[in-house]
Amino acid sequence: MVSGALQIAGLLVGGIGMIGTFAVTGMPQWRVSAFIENNIIVFETIWEGLWMHCIRQANIRTQCKAYDSVLALSPDLQASRGLMCAGSVLSFLAFVVAIIGMKCMRCTQSSWQAKGYISLVAGLLFILSGVVELIPVCWVANTIISDFYNPLVNVAQKRELGEALYLGWVAAFCLIAAGAIFCCFCCCCVKTRSYRYSTPNRYPTQSQHLHRKTESSYSKSQYV
Repeated sequence: MVSGALQIAGLLVGGIGMIGTFAVTGMPQWRVSAFIENNIIVFETIWEGLWMHCIRQANIRTQCKAYDSVLALSPDLQASRGLMCAGSVLSFLAFVVAIIGMKCMRCTQSSWQAKGYISLVAGLLFILSGVVELIPVCWVANTIISDFYNPLVNVAQKRELGEALYLGWVAAFCLIAAGAIFCCFCCCCVKTRSYRYSTPNRYPTQSQHLHRKTESSYSKSQYV
């Protein structure tokens, strides 16, 4: 019962992390324009994402345009494209493997080991996808903070942390948490399997019955 609850909780948390990873990959709010010093034009907001940049005017109209070339992006955003795509694929594979493990909820005693291996693979994939997602999110955030406090960078080029970065941290945490849950489920499967094999039989076997009958007949012959 506890193992089934662990699987359901891990699947829900992993699904949230997977959907969040997809959303972060497509969102343009990775870098947001900063309104500091002389930059007081607040009716226009600039968003910079992995695939496009957008200009939002007075919360009324938003215009987005895809980047003309990958070379036009900064090195951190170029690397973030590939890493976020890899993280999305890994999270999807982890979710599929977790569903496969959920389908064999009622397993016989001999298939508990295979069920534990499936959960272990799903957990490792979830953890790997969370780590892969953390790398670009933290990298871009570090670049934004470094440029923000760099006096050599022009004020108009300084940016702030966008909503996609915060969502990326939450999604990565959900993926890692789901991986830890499935790894714990694997440990529960191994313990349950070893407990079932080590439980002694309550009822004597046929050989034990024969041994007892032999001992009783031998004792009777001695008395005679």
